[in-house]
Amino acid sequence: MRAVVQRVLAARVEVDGAVVGAIPHGLLVYLGCAPGDDETKAAQLARRVVQARVFADPAGKMNRDLAQTGGALLVVSQFTLLGDTTQRRPFFGGALEPVRAAELYARFLTEARALGPQVEAGSFGAHMLVTATNDGPITLIYEQ
Repeated sequence: MRAVVQRVLAARVEVDGAVVGAIPHGLLVYLGCAPGDDETKAAQLARRVVQARVFADPAGKMNRDLAQTGGALLVVSQFTLLGDTTQRRPFFGGALEPVRAAELYARFLTEARALGPQVEAGSFGAHMLVTATNDGPITLIYEQ
C-alpha cells in the first residue's frame, strides 16, 4: 500500500458537485493499493498515518499527532499512485484490481476510525475534485 499524506489546514472532496467529505484541519491521505496488499497492511498503514507526529508542538517541532491536535483525516482512493511513469504515458498495471482495492480502502478507513480521529472519505472509483490548503507544505509518502 502507498499513501501520500499532506498536512492541511482544510480539505474537501466533491463528487458530481456534492461534497462527500471535508475536514477543518488534519491530514489529507491519497491511498493506493497494490497486488499483495492485505488487511494487515491496511491496518498497519492506518496506524502509522493516524499516529504520525507531523504537527508542531509549542516549541515549533513536528512532535504531535492527530489526537494531540484534534485533527481529522480525509482519505481519497488513488490508484494512480501505483502507476509506472518510466514512459510518457503512465501504465497502471501495478494497481490492485478494483474490487479488492475497494475492500482494502474500506479496511483502512475502519482501522483509522477505530484509532479515534474524525475520518472522512472520498468515493472509491469516482471522479473526484479534491481541494486542499496545504500546511507547511508537509507531504510524506508512506509504504506498507
